[in-house]
Amino acid sequence: MKNDMKNKILILFILLLTVASNAQVAIGKKKVDKGGILDFSQGTTKGILLPIVEMLPENAVDGTFLMDKEDAIVKVKVNESWMDLSGTGSVSNVEFNNSVEKGNGVVIGDYTSSTPEGVLVLEAADKALILPKISDPHLNVKSPHPGMICYDTASQCIAIFDGLQWNYWK
Repeated sequence: MKNDMKNKILILFILLLTVASNAQVAIGKKKVDKGGILDFSQGTTKGILLPIVEMLPENAVDGTFLMDKEDAIVKVKVNESWMDLSGTGSVSNVEFNNSVEKGNGVVIGDYTSSTPEGVLVLEAADKALILPKISDPHLNVKSPHPGMICYDTASQCIAIFDGLQWNYWK
């Protein structure tokens, strides 16, 4: 038990040191692809899980992605309004964390000037998020979670699971 906790602390320390040293993070691989601030390994069947929120945040900035629990639709903030990225899905099988969460989450990149609130904020003038790359997620992801987002390498589209079906965006 103590060794497990020490290992977790060591991994967290190494991750934070990596972020502080070059503001780029690779998950499941050794090096971030060019132009990336956050990058994932090839050949995975795991995507990013968007937060499922009970209320749309009033102070969200453009580029904020989430799943709205009320109507079970994945949304993005564009030009100060919310745009639907999926049809009506389902969050009926999701277990929600009822604990009170405090703080602004994690900022990777230009954390000295960042003010947006979010669980994970990626901010850089010259780097972007590289989504997890999955070939045919509708075939290869066996139990997708509502709000899962990835890049489908077969169709060359962004794929978003709304709890019932995959939605594709070019």
